[in-house]
Amino acid sequence: MGCGRVGATLAQNLERQGHSVAMIDQNPEAFRRLDASFSGRKVTGLGFDRDTLAQAGIDDAYAFAAVSDGDNSNILAARVVRETFGVDHVVARIYDPRRAEIYQRLGIPTVATVRWTADQVMRRLLPMGATDEYRDPSGQIRLLQMDVHPQWIGRPFRAIEEATGARVAYVLRYGDGVLPAPGGVLQENDLLHMLVRTVDSDAVERTMTRAPEVS
Repeated sequence: MGCGRVGATLAQNLERQGHSVAMIDQNPEAFRRLDASFSGRKVTGLGFDRDTLAQAGIDDAYAFAAVSDGDNSNILAARVVRETFGVDHVVARIYDPRRAEIYQRLGIPTVATVRWTADQVMRRLLPMGATDEYRDPSGQIRLLQMDVHPQWIGRPFRAIEEATGARVAYVLRYGDGVLPAPGGVLQENDLLHMLVRTVDSDAVERTMTRAPEVS
C-alpha cells in the first residue's frame, strides 16, 4: 500500500525477484512511478478498505507492506490485514518514532524512517555508542550497531560476549558482512553489530565504549 518512491521501488524489486505483486494507492496518478514493465495489479482505493484489499488479492497474500505517507493509514491497514485476513508477514512505515515503538510492542513490525535516518546521519558525524538496527516484535531483543573503545580492537569476539552477556551477531569489514568465527577477533575499522536484551542495552553500551578490564 502506497505507490510513492518507497512503495514503487519495493514493488519493482519484489517483482524482479519473481514475486507476484499488487500495488494499492488511492491516487491513480501515483502508479506512474512504476516502470512500464511492471506487470502486477494496480488497485485504486484505500489500503485499509476490505473490498480494496480483496481486489488486490489479500486472501492469497504472503506479506503486506504499508508504506504510504500517513502513519494512521499505515497502521490501520497493517492491523486490518493481520487481524482480519490473517497475514503474518506485515510491516508498517511510521514517521513518528514514539508511535512506532508502541506498535512494535503490539507485535506489528514498523520502520520508523525519521529516527533511522537521523541515527544514520548522526553516526556519520559523531560516535554514538549504540544505534538501533532492529527490535524484535516483543521489544525484548535489539540488534545494535555498537561503537567500541579502541582497546577492544584485537580482542576475541568470545571475550566481548563474556564481558557483556550479549551476542556478536556480525561485523561489517570493509563493506562485507562477516559472521563471528570461533577464535575470531575484532579488527580495526570493523563495524560491530550485537544482539542485546533491551534491559541490558545500556550496560552493554557502557562496557563496549570503555577500555576492557584487565584480568
